[in-house]
Amino acid sequence: MAKRTIPLTPKKQKRAATLAFLLIAALFLIASLQTQYTPVEFLLNMENFWSFIFVDLLPPKIADWETIGIGVLQTISMAMVASLVSAVISLALAFLGSNTTAPWRPLKKIIRAFASLQRNIPSMIWTFLLIMSFGIGTVVGTLALLITTCGFLIRSFIETIDEVGGESLEALQAVGAGRLSIITQVILPASLPGFLSWLLYSLEVNIRSSTLVGAVGGGGIGLIMMGYIKQFRYHSAMGVILLVAVIVILVDLLTNFLRKKVLA
Repeated sequence: MAKRTIPLTPKKQKRAATLAFLLIAALFLIASLQTQYTPVEFLLNMENFWSFIFVDLLPPKIADWETIGIGVLQTISMAMVASLVSAVISLALAFLGSNTTAPWRPLKKIIRAFASLQRNIPSMIWTFLLIMSFGIGTVVGTLALLITTCGFLIRSFIETIDEVGGESLEALQAVGAGRLSIITQVILPASLPGFLSWLLYSLEVNIRSSTLVGAVGGGGIGLIMMGYIKQFRYHSAMGVILLVAVIVILVDLLTNFLRKKVLA
């Protein structure tokens, strides 16, 4: 009697995986033709790429420590102000937009739509729009980060509030507790770790984003780096890039430490 073999992967799953692979390959081919990108052309031009890296960019150079120090301080300040102000605004709007605490259903939909609009427009686009009104500077960078961070935190805070439930919430609702009592005695204490975690995450993101925002006119270290690039001072620009990378790593380590200490 012949032995029957049991396939490790069902035929239907194999067929689905094959179709997914073919679809991805077709999309890659279409996108390559549309952008006129070919991996072969990239490989043929690798010599120019490595020449630019090792001749024009390296070794890195810090030209003016005082100017760069001021730029770094401005960048960190922009990220902190945007994160903290956004957290306060988002917290108030999140309670009005949550399924658990919203006092008026249409208001909940308006706040969620408002947050989606803010979140889905990149901070660089907001920077371009604000430059037309306020000009180049750290005010523009801070406002651009604040707008996008507000949209992100509103949505995150709403999801954190909506996850709160359990017997404590049901008990207070059963005895006719007011909305303010439910928020202060149940929802806020239970949601606080989540709020702090999202705030620290937004600070990490804003440290990175503030450099890009600054490069297009938002001030800070990004604007200094862009100035070096426009002046073809690539060694100085590379020094700034590496300095920003070190700052981002240090901020990540700091926020991870705070998460372990505060949220443990």
